Amino acid sequence: MPMQPASTEITSRTAAIIQELKGLEGPLLPILHGIQEEFGHVPHDALPVIAEALNISRAEVHGVVTFYHDYRSHPAGRHVLKLCQAESCQSMGSDAVAAKLKQLLGIGFHETTRDGSVTLEPVYCLGLCACSPAAMLDGQVIGRLDDEKLDEIVAEVRS
Repeated sequence: MPMQPASTEITSRTAAIIQELKGLEGPLLPILHGIQEEFGHVPHDALPVIAEALNISRAEVHGVVTFYHDYRSHPAGRHVLKLCQAESCQSMGSDAVAAKLKQLLGIGFHETTRDGSVTLEPVYCLGLCACSPAAMLDGQVIGRLDDEKLDEIVAEVRS
């Protein structure tokens, strides 16, 4: 796992991102995206800095961060594997795919392997319903998941 930046570094880097984006209409989401891009997650220490700069409560910032599934409170692994859990994928066996992936990787949803190689996340529709069950690995969609493809994915994220 990468080391967490010191709180003062988080504060100063967060302030720079806010300064760059706070003039936008509805700046909270772009600011959160910028912070996550910078740190790989939205550090807890950034929340009060954002709240003060935008003149909103910490609770409001926290509510937005926890409402949207793409914001992380901890850094992700080197690879992010998102497994579709929507109805189409479920009807085509995504529950069995999820069970096998969890067993192969030794983690559950919203967890990262001990070696930091991969984070496994559920997602609720990748728009690949005709090719269910589906996943996304580092932004690349993969359809018609089967045991062979799962083995290939695990080998890739472990290398």
